[in-house]
Amino acid sequence: MPFSLNKRGEATIQKGVNITKSPIEELEAKGKAAKAASRRMAYLPSEVKNNALRNIASDLLAKKNRILTANQTDYREGETQGMGTAMLDRLMLSTDRLESMAQDVLAVAALPDPVGEVFDMRTLPNGLQLGRKRVPLGVIGAIYESRPNVTIDISALCLKSGNAIILRGGKEAVHSNNALAKVVQEAIARAEVPDGAVQFIENTDRTLVNHLLKMGGIIDLIIPRGGAGLIKFVTENAAMPVVSGGIGVCHTYIDRSADLNKAVAIAFNAKVQRPTVCNALDTLLVHADIAERYLPLVAAEWAKAGVEMHCDERALDILKPQPSLKLVPAIDKDWGKEFLSLAAAIKVVDSLDEALEHIERYGSGHSEAIVTEEYEAAMRFLNEVDAACVYVNASTRFTDGSQFGLGAEVGISTQKLHARGPLGLKELTTYKWIIFGSGQVRP
Repeated sequence: MPFSLNKRGEATIQKGVNITKSPIEELEAKGKAAKAASRRMAYLPSEVKNNALRNIASDLLAKKNRILTANQTDYREGETQGMGTAMLDRLMLSTDRLESMAQDVLAVAALPDPVGEVFDMRTLPNGLQLGRKRVPLGVIGAIYESRPNVTIDISALCLKSGNAIILRGGKEAVHSNNALAKVVQEAIARAEVPDGAVQFIENTDRTLVNHLLKMGGIIDLIIPRGGAGLIKFVTENAAMPVVSGGIGVCHTYIDRSADLNKAVAIAFNAKVQRPTVCNALDTLLVHADIAERYLPLVAAEWAKAGVEMHCDERALDILKPQPSLKLVPAIDKDWGKEFLSLAAAIKVVDSLDEALEHIERYGSGHSEAIVTEEYEAAMRFLNEVDAACVYVNASTRFTDGSQFGLGAEVGISTQKLHARGPLGLKELTTYKWIIFGSGQVRP
């Protein structure tokens, strides 16, 4: 018995008996469980992993009432606390969004298993045969804000790529994330995935993040998803490698040779289709030779969706104040701003060179696009723009793991090591060298 009764019949805890673990002890226990599970995950058969994923997809719909009830609690609390429109949109779940999440999980299940792939095999002059074999990273820690779908996306990709995962969502989505994590854990248990492969940190105490970032002996990679503050904090304090990104200051440059119909449709989609996400358009750069014809067309379409246009002097002079347009004089802070709303900056430039210089100065390395009919301009843009994803004649809204055929993503990396752009299955693996000999010794 961990307790006894005193003379008054009151229960007292016996000294030296640990009834409950502290939050730090619980975190470390979950970390150790994930580490133990990762060793088995590394050679788990593909069919077991795929069965687990199919279970998750099925349970997302079968248990949608539980999930949506939890999400409504988070949403109401977010509204009460004055959460902005962009954050509320990221937080919200619906039947349609759950169905989309389930389809993404099934898409991951249908992808080839990257684990065990052998590549670059060759024979050396001494007869040694060597190559590389793809293996999981081990234990991945994910720290994320607002978007509960991340719980499912990261779990699915980590399971398929043979990694264990420790999930730590933000307090604004704690009920949603907890419900989703339980769905995942129940679903994978039925498929006989090793116990501990998916861990969720329920406690929202921020001090746990500090401790999580120091667990370098357990966690092999940290992936932060959220605002600039979170990413900066994780990058500066983690004791293990970090793959960061997601801050998207995305430009679309309308070149002088652009097809006007394409240019209007692309800019409208990039800004309006879902303005609260990182791959939405933030700044529209327009060549002076085409500005007088193009700007009234795109402004009229944006106005139908209620887009607020932060225009430089030349753009304002072309568009001129009128009741149907939400025009605002641009200020310095508008350049390089991630709006995450129905707002965008507009700048008229005199050349492709000026557009490239602007993107170099204000871009975040996420997604950049050019609309042009000139091959040379397109190639220069592709070659000279330093970003994870560079588009010719297409919307930046395609920067997404699902849209790229990766099934889902754990994030969009805007750095250059070890991966860039949408992080899918292969980006969650590394490799080891394998060498076959016939008795060779080094002379």
